Amino acid sequence: MRPHEFAELSAFIAIAEERSFRRAAARLNLTPSTLSHSLRALEQRLDVRLLQRTTRAVSLTDAGAALLAEVAPAFVAIATAVEGVNLFRQQPRGTVRLNVSLLAAQLVLAPRLGQFHAAYPDIVLEVAVNDGLVDIVRERHDAGIRLGESVELDMRAVRVDGNQRLAIVGSPDYFAAHAVPRTPHELQAHRCIGYRQLTGGALCRWQFARDGQELDVQPNVVMVLGTPGLMVDAALAGVGLASALESTVSAHLESGQLMRVLDEWCPPFAGFHLYYPSQRQMSAALRALIDFLRVDGGNAPRLPA
Repeated sequence: MRPHEFAELSAFIAIAEERSFRRAAARLNLTPSTLSHSLRALEQRLDVRLLQRTTRAVSLTDAGAALLAEVAPAFVAIATAVEGVNLFRQQPRGTVRLNVSLLAAQLVLAPRLGQFHAAYPDIVLEVAVNDGLVDIVRERHDAGIRLGESVELDMRAVRVDGNQRLAIVGSPDYFAAHAVPRTPHELQAHRCIGYRQLTGGALCRWQFARDGQELDVQPNVVMVLGTPGLMVDAALAGVGLASALESTVSAHLESGQLMRVLDEWCPPFAGFHLYYPSQRQMSAALRALIDFLRVDGGNAPRLPA
């Protein structure tokens, strides 16, 4: 196969899978006009239309669907074979695309980015931060990092964080005007700062447990904010009570800027996990990242040998 023919087929596969010239161009790090030229050249060479294109949509013709079914697995096999060469290098190389929540980026990745780059200078980390639940397969990410309870069941998961706890916090000024709640039920009499889930759009409920009793409470929300950091800022300003990860407010608790309530109702739970598709061949670069971030312990699944 000549180089230009390989490039034309690569362009066709990307456009067909993404159903978008713009997304395919970003995937291949090319311009949309370059992809359009490659596709036209392929269709002219084969003398058949492969894609139907409108201003709003891209769809496969019957000929295009047949070609994609034949060539896409072959390109996957080629990519897998090329990736296999990584096993013979002293240092793995390549790109690892992660989709992580904001807190995972701040608590798990940020403290270790420098160490990881020093250990694996030939690996390029591409990190997308998104607090919604993302289909990492559809969005073509290699892995994601979320709290363990958010990981889908069909994914392999590796623990990359210790246990976490929730903390219900408010400022001294707030508690100067409001009684300290003794049970989660008493939160209905308080002003609370809420968070709306990006996936589904529902307000997050506050979950508690004590002595085998579990409570799921919808707090009395007076403000809804889009990031955990803004919620803590609002609590510091005396707006009301916020639910936050303990590790994100520990400094404020130690300084006295925030006070904690309902501590005995907030047991520890599994922290952040890195997860990836169980069916996908793991690259050497992703394996290196997992081994670097892994925290053994708890019930975290082990990586396959």
